[in-house]
Amino acid sequence: MKILSIETSCDETAISLLSVVETGESVSFQVLANITHSQVELHQPYGGVFPALAKREHQKNLPLVLEEIMMGQEIPDCICVTSGPGLEPALWCGIVFAKELGEKWNIPVVPVNHMEGHILSVLVPQSGDANFEFKNSDIDFPALALLISGGHTELVLVKKIGDYQIIGKTRDDAVGEAFDKVARILGLPYPGGPEISRLAAIARQEHAFNRITFPRPMIHSADLDFSFSGIKTAVLYHVQGQTENRNVTDTVFKLSDEVKQDISREFENAVSDVLVSKTKKAVDAFGAQSLIIGGGVSANSHIKNEMKNMIENNFPDMKLLVPERELTGDNALMIGIAGYFKIKKDPTRVYSDIKAEGNLGL
Repeated sequence: MKILSIETSCDETAISLLSVVETGESVSFQVLANITHSQVELHQPYGGVFPALAKREHQKNLPLVLEEIMMGQEIPDCICVTSGPGLEPALWCGIVFAKELGEKWNIPVVPVNHMEGHILSVLVPQSGDANFEFKNSDIDFPALALLISGGHTELVLVKKIGDYQIIGKTRDDAVGEAFDKVARILGLPYPGGPEISRLAAIARQEHAFNRITFPRPMIHSADLDFSFSGIKTAVLYHVQGQTENRNVTDTVFKLSDEVKQDISREFENAVSDVLVSKTKKAVDAFGAQSLIIGGGVSANSHIKNEMKNMIENNFPDMKLLVPERELTGDNALMIGIAGYFKIKKDPTRVYSDIKAEGNLGL
């Protein structure tokens, strides 16, 4: 089976072509082509993704990326496309494009949940090998998935592939959103996560002591939900306290590099402490045998190291599965993989009314 997959949930225009072969109890994947076109530079002046601009760029880039993907390739057996969650104007671009291709090639179109894609992105080996194999034994079930990105923070119980239960989620800002908002407060460029992590790393190396303390919202709550808006507000109040004499017309706070580094370290520490604490609590509560971390923030080295330490100290037999760095963000390859398992689960189903669902749940 050859699957063409399309991902346009936010500001990446991504298409991949995947060949899938079932061999006994395993599944062999071959990545024939995989392209992700980023719009980050276009959205930087806005400090975040501007939906109308993202839509325009998707409409312009989809035909160009498809032409490159299909160069020398035969028509696939089906098309998988992200239907949600995400920015609806952006999602519709991919869906309309997929439907038109489906009619032109006379092949089925299958909608895929973007968050399931992030869960299954861990099936691609860290080596980035274009040919890889998956066996059910590669993931010990039940598994726990921590999905952390610009738009989502969720704890998902994975009973098996295709069977998911959300057991915890953010009540306000997603963790990636909090990183971006704090970066704006500090006058850092978009996207904020990588820059905050860079400054935090400098602080850990050069500043012996934490001179700032931020709260860890909901870290001791009985449930598995998150809240990150309070940490962001604490950063804002701290920065205002550091710059009380600034001109009221200023839109950017005047902070030294050292202060920015200290704030970045403590903010990243606070976020990491909450994520680790809630994840440990979920593992204990549900007896998870594997931990999956997916989404754009899963590329954060400090969070990954803290999760690894938590597992080594508390659950030494647990598997930790994190996607290779190139697949932590939005990409079409993960949509193709998720689409394959969806097709396998119900191979005769026809999806005649695919629509964009910005708040689609698992």
